[in-house]
Amino acid sequence: MDISFHGHSVVQIRTSSNKRIIIDPFINGNNQTDLEVENIEVDVIILTHGHNDHVGDTVEIAKKNNALVIAPYELAVYIGNKGINYHPMNIGGSYQFDFGTVKLTQAFHGSSYQDEEGTVIYTGMPSGVLFTSDDKNIYHAGDTALFSDMKMIGELHPIDLAFLPIGDNLTMGPEDAKIAANWLHAKRVVPIHYDTFDFIKQDPNHFVSMLPEGVGLALKAGEKITL
Repeated sequence: MDISFHGHSVVQIRTSSNKRIIIDPFINGNNQTDLEVENIEVDVIILTHGHNDHVGDTVEIAKKNNALVIAPYELAVYIGNKGINYHPMNIGGSYQFDFGTVKLTQAFHGSSYQDEEGTVIYTGMPSGVLFTSDDKNIYHAGDTALFSDMKMIGELHPIDLAFLPIGDNLTMGPEDAKIAANWLHAKRVVPIHYDTFDFIKQDPNHFVSMLPEGVGLALKAGEKITL
């Protein structure tokens, strides 16, 4: 299974069965990404929450690819009303798809979408994502503060790769993300959600240096790791 990072919180996964998945496809307006919407080919889109810098270009990508969108219930219904094929979930629930298992975890953050007219639309609870395929577990924390139940997530699920926000201001900062990495017992940890905006500037290599040797990995946009 190949997993690649594409700036901000954008992660792509290609399973051994060649299923293509993208998480939080914020492309247009993302100055950290190497992707272009018109070139993205995916089967599945997973959304952690409804903020515009995570929903991003979901509708355009989903329509272009006839992709399935998996999201927390209220957000999934909102997306579905735009003519998109969707699967709603909620925190604590899991579902076995033909490409792997998706389970939503809690995240301490907000979740709303601002449309083109400026109207703010409530999109349910924010979440993290546990994705299991090929006997490997990937945890994408979404946008979140540090919370003690990360210990439980690590105890219940042996995590091969974790994506943790480090930007501070809107999410965990590097110090709290270090604690999260320790609680999760993840074999590898990739920092996300930093540098896209001035108020979340961070040094990912400094964060990596705070973790045990060989655990942290600061991926540049387009770089991948194979599990």
